[in-house]
Amino acid sequence: MTVAIIRFGGSNCDRDAERALKHLEIDAEIVWHEDGLPEDATGIVLPGGFSYGDYLRAGAMAARSPIMDEIREAAADGVPVLGVCNGAQVGCESGLTEGAFTTNESARFQCEHVYLRVERADTPWTAAYEDGEVIEVPIAHGEGRYEIDDDRLAELEDEGRVLFRYCDENGETGPKANPNGSKHDVAGVIGERETVAVLMPHPERATLPDIGPTDGQGILEGFQIA
Repeated sequence: MTVAIIRFGGSNCDRDAERALKHLEIDAEIVWHEDGLPEDATGIVLPGGFSYGDYLRAGAMAARSPIMDEIREAAADGVPVLGVCNGAQVGCESGLTEGAFTTNESARFQCEHVYLRVERADTPWTAAYEDGEVIEVPIAHGEGRYEIDDDRLAELEDEGRVLFRYCDENGETGPKANPNGSKHDVAGVIGERETVAVLMPHPERATLPDIGPTDGQGILEGFQIA
């Protein structure tokens, strides 16, 4: 399998994602968005960074790149797609998943380790964990607050499409454990297919044992399962 990591102007976590995936023995290559999606791509990563300098709003311009049409088609065919941080913003802006990520409640950039509670362990992205398990993964964003209208969020909750919530080390949610003010403490969601997911925290930065916690490995291992 070969996971295509899509590089836009301003992406800066593409190399991190490549290194993390290769550490897990998952073949990966960085693809410039103007070159189109490789025919042999068996997975897709929309990496973090600041595509097009977050001009207009985070992810809005990258979401309108022609390659996103190819990615939506691939996702509809069951190709696993993971959007991380800026990639999550691109995923929402392009309609891969619902909702939007906007300015943190603090109105400042935040870079820190946070705890996430696994809301369901029966998806490719969470199969390595147990329901309710707490993992530690870093965040680095200025526009990470998940927003969606209340009625649609209730539907997503009922449909089991919330993957992760911000919590404390004991798995308790609430304002003190929520770093950016995300509605219902949402940190990650899946699309209409469970093979499509976006999340604001960075699993690729919690994969290599020589630089810190490795709780993010299980998320990236989803490419071997989906």
